[in-house]
Amino acid sequence: MAHILLIDDDELLRDTVLQMLQLDRHEVTEAPDGQTALRLVAGRSGRGFDLVITDVLMPGMDGTRVIVELRRSHPRLPIIAISGGRRVLSPQFNLETAALAGAVCQLAKPFTRQALQAAVAVALECAPT
Repeated sequence: MAHILLIDDDELLRDTVLQMLQLDRHEVTEAPDGQTALRLVAGRSGRGFDLVITDVLMPGMDGTRVIVELRRSHPRLPIIAISGGRRVLSPQFNLETAALAGAVCQLAKPFTRQALQAAVAVALECAPT
C-alpha cells in the first residue's frame, strides 16, 4: 500500500483512477491542478507521498512543470505521467517530454487497470529505500 498523489484537471478521470488505486488498497490524495499539488507536497510534514501520478496537459501549470518542480524539491519521489493528448500534440509526444523531465513511467489515456497496476509497481520499485 502506498500514499499516492493523483493530479488531473479532469474530475471524471481523476475519480476513475482514484477508484482503481483504492481497489489495490492505496491511499490517494487528489489535486485538480499543478499548483494545488505542489502545495500539498510542500505541506506534508513527516511522511510524504510515496508516488505522484500527474496528467501532462492541464491548464495553468502543466504536468511537465510539476515534474520539473518535484525533481528539484523531491528528487527521489517517483512520478508517473499520464496523457491523452489534445489538438495537434500526440499523447506519445507529451509522454516523451514528461519522461525527459523525470517521470519514471508513462501511460497514454485511456489505460486499463492492469496497465496502471503495472506502472505503479514499476514506479514504486524505482523509489529508493
